[in-house]
Amino acid sequence: MPASTKKSLRVAVLADSDTRWKWGALTANRIAPADSDIRLDGYLLRGRATPTARQLEEVGVRADTLREVTAGEFLREMSGARSAYDVVVLSLVGGGVQAMLHGLSHQWRERSATGGAKRPVVVTGYVGVVYEKLADGLLLRHGADLVLANSRQDADRFTAVYEGVGADASSVTEVALPFLGGDPYEKRDPSAKQGRGPYTVVFAAQPSVPESRKDRTYLLNRLVQHARLHPDREVLLKLRSKPGEHTTHIEEQPYQRLAERIPGGPPANFRLVYGHMGEVLDRTDLLVTISSTAALESLHRRIPTVVLTDLGVRESLGNHHFVGSGCLASWDQLDAGHGPSPDEEWVARQGVAAGGTSRTESGQGSYETAFDAARERIAGLLGRDELPGLAPYYTPATAPGYLPGILARHHLAPDGSPLPGAPDADREPGAVRQIVRRAARGAYRHGVQRVAPVIRRMGEL
Repeated sequence: MPASTKKSLRVAVLADSDTRWKWGALTANRIAPADSDIRLDGYLLRGRATPTARQLEEVGVRADTLREVTAGEFLREMSGARSAYDVVVLSLVGGGVQAMLHGLSHQWRERSATGGAKRPVVVTGYVGVVYEKLADGLLLRHGADLVLANSRQDADRFTAVYEGVGADASSVTEVALPFLGGDPYEKRDPSAKQGRGPYTVVFAAQPSVPESRKDRTYLLNRLVQHARLHPDREVLLKLRSKPGEHTTHIEEQPYQRLAERIPGGPPANFRLVYGHMGEVLDRTDLLVTISSTAALESLHRRIPTVVLTDLGVRESLGNHHFVGSGCLASWDQLDAGHGPSPDEEWVARQGVAAGGTSRTESGQGSYETAFDAARERIAGLLGRDELPGLAPYYTPATAPGYLPGILARHHLAPDGSPLPGAPDADREPGAVRQIVRRAARGAYRHGVQRVAPVIRRMGEL
């Protein structure tokens, strides 16, 4: 058998939650040059949202290796493997990205001084819709070789922010969400009884939108009401995590707990479901949400999609992002039979379209080619003899009152070096240490989901 002509490409992905691991790992595969044979090593940053084994299984993304690390352990690994990795994907919150950029910069400066090998290409971006803290999040990500924008709209906004503060905007690279896909939806009449089962309405829940118990109870009650008004439909509440698990955002009021208090219990055609979002969309006839990225997955497949206005169209909810989409509607309208009609121009500008096709600025293009620009840029960077040092916009000179605090959370000094007394990164944690860490995370999650809401309610008396 002839030897493979593909070039070996070693990629490291550092993620801090289940959704960011999914984005990072899928992105790594999407942006790898076409002639590459990828080896993917996953690193899960230890913290409150470190995914459980169940969450990782549900995400369904595989890696050649996958382990949990502290920031210090990851930086040490990247220093030691500097010549081994070709690409490093930072799939973290903005502060985490900024800390790793400075930490990596320090480590790789040390190696360069001793004549070490070329550093890896560093890539970062966003896991979904960017609807809050645009400037803050973007500037915390500045300094990576590629800052990925999931749509033409985001690419324009990202560039405007960087240029507006005088930062280099050349890193901004337009791609698309890496997890879009699936078969286009075959439209059917909600009242028709067809072979593939009942008409299915799915509400895609979000961990922190909305936040209050009152608003979440309202949404749950309206979903249950819809199920009772339409007994011929299957109504599903799609959940991201089980109580005690954390995802990208903290969930203080799990819908599972609220559902236990439904008067008389839920109707027979109402169910809570977990699992891969793509598999749930395979049987969805109407997707309803407040502002979940699941709406873009649904729109990509041309599934009727509604973004709720019941709680207002507000920046704090994120549904303001969908102004102009043609998807905004209320539960009253849905109960009465409203069918959403997405605006094609808006949808195309989000990098989303059914069947893998999407209009670009020139009127041509496809989802499959959405990552070509990133692939070409990475191939070009990999082909260089040497790469310049990482140069984040935030430095001790530009943000002396902000940057040190961000780095200190990850036990780094303002120059990116480890702080004295930082957690020992020289060895893997022993069995006792691992048990203590798991217990501490469990106690934290219990405090967030059980104790903190009670304290807040007491404070409101």
